[in-house]
Amino acid sequence: MAMTMKFVATSAFRALAASSNSTSASSILTRNLHFILIYQINTCNGFYCDQFKPSNPNTPKMWTENWTGWFKNWGSKDPYRTAEDVAFAVARFFQLGGTFQNYYMYHGGTNFGRTAGGPYITTSYDYNAPLDEYGNLNQPKWGHLKQLHQTLKSIEKILTYGNISTTDLGNFVSVTNYTFNGTTSCFFGNANSTNDAVVTTQGGRQLTVPAWSVSILPDCENEVYNTAKVNTQTSVMVQTPSKAEDEPASLTWSWKPEKLDQTIRLGKGHFSVNMLLDQKTAANDASDYLWYITNVHLDSNDPIWSDDMILHVNATGQVIHAYVNGRYIGSQWATYGVTQYSFDKKIKLNVGKNLIALLSVTVGYQNYGPKYDLIPNGIPGPVQLIGSRGDEKVIKDLSSHKWTYKVGLHGLDKHLYDEKSSWQVEDLPTNRMMTWYKTIFKAPLGEAPVVVDLQGLGKGLAWVNGHSIGRYWPSFKSEEDGCNLDACDYRGSYYSDKCDHNCGQPTQRWYHVPRSWLNDDENTLVLFEEFGGNPSLVNFQTMVVGTACGHAYEGNTLELSCEGRPIKAIQFASFGDPQGTCGSFEKGNFEGSKDAIKVINNACVGKETCSREVSEAIFGTANCDNTEKKRLAVQIAC
Repeated sequence: MAMTMKFVATSAFRALAASSNSTSASSILTRNLHFILIYQINTCNGFYCDQFKPSNPNTPKMWTENWTGWFKNWGSKDPYRTAEDVAFAVARFFQLGGTFQNYYMYHGGTNFGRTAGGPYITTSYDYNAPLDEYGNLNQPKWGHLKQLHQTLKSIEKILTYGNISTTDLGNFVSVTNYTFNGTTSCFFGNANSTNDAVVTTQGGRQLTVPAWSVSILPDCENEVYNTAKVNTQTSVMVQTPSKAEDEPASLTWSWKPEKLDQTIRLGKGHFSVNMLLDQKTAANDASDYLWYITNVHLDSNDPIWSDDMILHVNATGQVIHAYVNGRYIGSQWATYGVTQYSFDKKIKLNVGKNLIALLSVTVGYQNYGPKYDLIPNGIPGPVQLIGSRGDEKVIKDLSSHKWTYKVGLHGLDKHLYDEKSSWQVEDLPTNRMMTWYKTIFKAPLGEAPVVVDLQGLGKGLAWVNGHSIGRYWPSFKSEEDGCNLDACDYRGSYYSDKCDHNCGQPTQRWYHVPRSWLNDDENTLVLFEEFGGNPSLVNFQTMVVGTACGHAYEGNTLELSCEGRPIKAIQFASFGDPQGTCGSFEKGNFEGSKDAIKVINNACVGKETCSREVSEAIFGTANCDNTEKKRLAVQIAC
């Protein structure tokens, strides 16, 4: 995906050039504008930008958004992009003349409050980035990219000033030389997604370059880095229960109903107009919630009367809840990518006055794409009553009726999420729509990032000590199909759902609570439950490294860390040709003569961080052909 970055030329500047009474001033401004519009730099955004070429050959080859993973939307599975593939994309970009590369995202984040757009983007914006949503190292991606950039930094001057030449060896294999002041650095690239390649160095050595990888040789003889060979640990993050109290049993809940009578029975709102308004216009982005309210008077002889009357609503908001004459008749919501849908529900009306109240709920507005600000949201209409008598249908269009609008909800207006009055404790309801819940909790001990597990709830909003932690929707589960239990194959082009996981599970179950929002003693959690749920399972946890696995090739140094906690035990260690992946390592066909578990145990247990050189000097001679590339695999418990 290409984009263009231009020097700023404001409309006011152009207007000044067009309307100036001074011929000289006008000509100067026009020449400057012409200069600005000609000299522009187009750049690339995407998963890969190695084949991108600027439209002007005299401008640098720039990659403004390197997508390190992908975002989540409500109803989606968890996306995953391997460290090997991101590293391949970066190394390949610089191999083929890249000058600037920027990660999107390098640090994941959280869409607190109502900041998530999309629409339908989750509260979590972790993005599978090198630094996760909570600031933890996402290993091995962080460490693998760190080593890549250390290697690129070591040849920075040659890459910046050197002459570049690329030789195509066929079968998607290429060799690129950067030469400056008699010094040459090499990239061996293999873009074949299935076959390894053997490339001969300038000195006559043969080097195997794995499929879909790039080897960097700063001296064109010795491989210092290969994108497919990960020499850093893999961290498996886990949620651990709060040690401050026995949750969820210790949490006592109180509640309040959301007051609806003023809207669904009396039809009161903030203003009225004889048309349907877009939610962005009517609510002015002050709330996710907007009431559309109208009255319908039906005479006993109205032709609409039938035993089969339907309320039809054409909606572009993400959720709609419908009430007729104070009674709830149903809800409907769209899925990601659906911008318009139809709500149709059989209803019973009264002779005389009838009140229809529609609550439109947005889950973020469109925030990208051409003319995104013009994409409708809310209820554009038509809103119709449809009566059926056999094959005959009678339609009464309500779109041009007088519509009363109310922005927000009563509890939001009264700041229930931050008020100190007492709430009702007895008869705690569950699975009840439009209900507020509150509890007092103690902050989890330690310094690890805090999350709240909202399993059992439907959809709504959450606050901790008055701070909005965002929208929640744990009842929205991903599809059962589409996940592969095998390890993700980094080879071949990545796409956003290539390595999805978490099938059939809530799109987001855990929600980030910054420690800076927590008090040392008591803290308050308030929930507005829109769909209906059960708060009895809610509890606070911390995000920590549960297990870490290291995998490094001979000649490298393997670093292991529990990120602030001591290493408790060595679960596996083998130097030779260990097989499998983290959680399922096995010894291979040959192994070093020393007990690798004992070596790692002596170096690491009880420490937060440790390192070991991967060599036969440390782990003993391996009973194998010396041409075999030996490696170390370790799994630790934190």
